[in-house]
Amino acid sequence: MAAAKDKTLNDLFLDTLKDIYYAEKQILKTLPKMAKAANSDKLRAAFEKHEGETEGQIERLEQIFELLGKPARGKTCDALMGIIDEGKEIMDEYKGTEALDAGLLAAAQAVEHYEISRYGTLKTWAGLLGMKDAVKLIDQTLQQEKTTDVNLTKLAETEVNYEAAA
Repeated sequence: MAAAKDKTLNDLFLDTLKDIYYAEKQILKTLPKMAKAANSDKLRAAFEKHEGETEGQIERLEQIFELLGKPARGKTCDALMGIIDEGKEIMDEYKGTEALDAGLLAAAQAVEHYEISRYGTLKTWAGLLGMKDAVKLIDQTLQQEKTTDVNLTKLAETEVNYEAAA
């Protein structure tokens, strides 16, 4: 392990890649639980769709590790685990209520915003480090995450929040 003063942007890129790889694996485990808990068919379908997308995102991350000649290993992501724990708390505390779906959707968007932040940063760093192939792979995932966020916002604004307020 390099001394702190010897660490580079390359090291930071790899550490952040491990962080988001761990995060995506945790998200993949959590999405089916959120889908099962959802009352709204549209929200359930959104979670199920994103589960499939997440599998592809994990594969792209594994391709990036391969490009770097590094093993695909995760590094515990405390920030994401906190967001997931909040989602679990909502599922427990609001089970059977009209507000459940609004809470699930809000938790899902917190995850999306974290991912958008991480992938945006990784894309910028990959560009600075001359990793053109990694930039393309990261950008595919970044665009997917942004689309998912937009779709969740539409669902919140057209259905889920109104059901919760009824």
